[in-house]
Amino acid sequence: MKEATLYDRGRDNSVHCRLCAHECTIAPGSRGLCGVRENDGGTLYALTYGRLVARDIDPIEKKPMFHFYPGSRAYSIATVGCNFTCQNCQNHFISQYPHQHDGRLVGDAAEPDEIVQEAIRTGCRSIAYTYTEPTIALEFYLEVMRRARAADLANVWVSNGYFSHDTADALLPWLDGINIDLKGISDEFYHRVVGGNVRPVLDSIERVHEEGVWVEVTTLVIAELNDSNDELRWTAEAIAGISTSIPWHVSRFFPAFRMIQHAPTPVETLERARRIGLDVGLHYVYLGNVPDEGEETHCPSCGAVVIRRRGYFVWENRLTGGTCPSCGAPVDGVWDAA
Repeated sequence: MKEATLYDRGRDNSVHCRLCAHECTIAPGSRGLCGVRENDGGTLYALTYGRLVARDIDPIEKKPMFHFYPGSRAYSIATVGCNFTCQNCQNHFISQYPHQHDGRLVGDAAEPDEIVQEAIRTGCRSIAYTYTEPTIALEFYLEVMRRARAADLANVWVSNGYFSHDTADALLPWLDGINIDLKGISDEFYHRVVGGNVRPVLDSIERVHEEGVWVEVTTLVIAELNDSNDELRWTAEAIAGISTSIPWHVSRFFPAFRMIQHAPTPVETLERARRIGLDVGLHYVYLGNVPDEGEETHCPSCGAVVIRRRGYFVWENRLTGGTCPSCGAPVDGVWDAA
């Protein structure tokens, strides 16, 4: 447990948390919507500081990050909790753990230096802050990120993008890549399924891109909820309006959590989403959760295949210094050693 950053003290020992777009006002003895930041007598504490609930070594493609050191490995860490309550969360057993266990928290003690050394020992190119929303563990993760940068490891977030401007200010100097979930394009969808609204997410995508951080975007496509032609086009146009070089991963939904009775998304729907994304001008659109389909990277100039993938693994990388071997045009991404 550590005193949190980015909060203000209010009247009667309440606090105003400025970590994410919810901007919770938290009464003494209570926690924010994330379930892991608690007001103790007018002081806000980050309860999961240094407590990891998950560690793993993943291909960077699993995040998914297709244009960021392809074929490399990411040392992946997580704490419990989340500032969203997605009805379809596949990691709900850790993201919603505090809410499902009367506020109880779990996690093994970890030190920033130990995490960095383990990432180096296991041959990872980056540390990924993933599985649950990394924003809610900002204080601890910043300590890890500073040490990772000093050790020439890249820092990658897998985020819902619902962080505040203050969090972005603290995060961006240490962040190298991020995949942001753009779960839909309407506030109605966010209110109904996610527990938030869409504008802060779009603001985050634009902000991190403008700051030079490599950004990829994922949309989990759910039948009858965000799969209409209009919604898919509006989503693609929102991304393209920021940059046509941002890769868009349209992923297949499978039943999970409170949507266990909802049907899986047809592959044909994802193929339709991909066509829409390319039609609005996005250079790179990928199918997710569909093994062996829609994973190749094509040169946006001549259409040649420059990276072949199967599952989460790179089978062939034909790029030479980030350029297409067929026509010499640049392919957007982070390809070379930092």
